[in-house]
Amino acid sequence: MDEFSLKDKVIVVTGGTGILGNSFINGIVNAGGAVGILGRNVDVANERANAINKKGGRAIALIADAMDEAQLIDAKNKVLDAFGRIDGLVNGAGGNKPEGVLMPDQDIFKMNLEGMKKVMELNTWGTIIPTQIFGEAIAQTAEKGSIVNISSMNSKRAITRVLGYNMGKAAVDCYNQWFAVELANRYGDRIRMNALAPGFFLTEQNRNLLTNPDGTFTERGEKVIRNTPFKRFGHPDELQGALVWLLSDASKFVTGSMICVDGGFSIFGGV
Repeated sequence: MDEFSLKDKVIVVTGGTGILGNSFINGIVNAGGAVGILGRNVDVANERANAINKKGGRAIALIADAMDEAQLIDAKNKVLDAFGRIDGLVNGAGGNKPEGVLMPDQDIFKMNLEGMKKVMELNTWGTIIPTQIFGEAIAQTAEKGSIVNISSMNSKRAITRVLGYNMGKAAVDCYNQWFAVELANRYGDRIRMNALAPGFFLTEQNRNLLTNPDGTFTERGEKVIRNTPFKRFGHPDELQGALVWLLSDASKFVTGSMICVDGGFSIFGGV
């Protein structure tokens, strides 16, 4: 048996209607897994699920907010009704919001604290709450389970302007390690938790910070490229290999880890 295969595994992806979420669900389906596409955008979730099912894959659209427990419980029940089990969870929901950005000309002591707090909570609790609900289903229905959180370059280094996002992802890293240990204490090697840490990928949330309307890089975008040894942004599909590995039995002795997929950004000193 191919240990990298996700055949017969059922994986829920929160943030499944986003740009990186699309890459996640396609990677899972290509590896043979069934996928629950969870997000708030009804049209996109249904469109992506229908496209996968038409090609012979197995997918279900789950309309829910990652911060809403009642909606998540309904989504969990929908997956269990459709597939009878949940083997994995990808906590892809998160990101930044305009009110969580401090621009260079703004007073640092007049920050939009509510905006920063909202972004921090989205990234932290938008990871923890789905795990409480889908993780419990994994414990009850899966022989072996894997949970993958989405970290960021922002969690380990001071990336300017986006304090709420930085703090939210730092909290995800802390949670990733803490919960991995607690899972191991209670379930042995049955349920693992790890994190994927993308470098800079263009998404709807950061596009305006990194590129101009004509497609050229902003000053911030140029700084990112300068500090990425590969001298380019990542392509969403380049996250698939590491994600499938973490979800599959090929990584069965890996837990509490953070895998950087970043073109070298996290290790480069800028010189």
